[in-house]
Amino acid sequence: MALGALSGAAAYQHIVPRQGEQKDEQQGEQKGSWQEIAWSFPRDGWPAGRAFRCRGASCGDGIEVYVRPKIGFCNCDRGVADDDEVDRVADVDLISQYFVPLAPGEVVQVADMAGRTRAYDLKPSDGSRRAAIGIAVSRRCDLLVAVAHGNGDAWETRRAALALLATREMTRWMMAAMEGR
Repeated sequence: MALGALSGAAAYQHIVPRQGEQKDEQQGEQKGSWQEIAWSFPRDGWPAGRAFRCRGASCGDGIEVYVRPKIGFCNCDRGVADDDEVDRVADVDLISQYFVPLAPGEVVQVADMAGRTRAYDLKPSDGSRRAAIGIAVSRRCDLLVAVAHGNGDAWETRRAALALLATREMTRWMMAAMEGR
């Protein structure tokens, strides 16, 4: 409940510039900065998380990232062990029910949590094509999942999403969310 309220209350608030971004002197704003947006998906068995949009030169046509904990929803012994688990838990189906993996997933580290990431080709209901990245990492018996999507290249979307998750503010929030605070 508190996570959903936090997400809604902070909608459209500026969060963090991406690492290495320069301030545009003529426009006075960050190029490729992340803005927190409202969680746009219907309620399900998990609390709403936090959502972000990046617009600007370094984000192509724009990237959105949705991240949330799924407490008690992970194999306590193996963590996120394979691509099938990423396909099941990473919330890619919230963006589109029609997604196809582009390649085998890769091992990833987010904060102090290990897991996997996988790229997908999406076919939303409007007929457009989009790239998505599913990220699932675990600590003990708990999952943290993120899904990122955009009009650009899947690997650029992955790079941008992982850069956001690596920021100090997001690392603090993810660790607190995994502790249930």
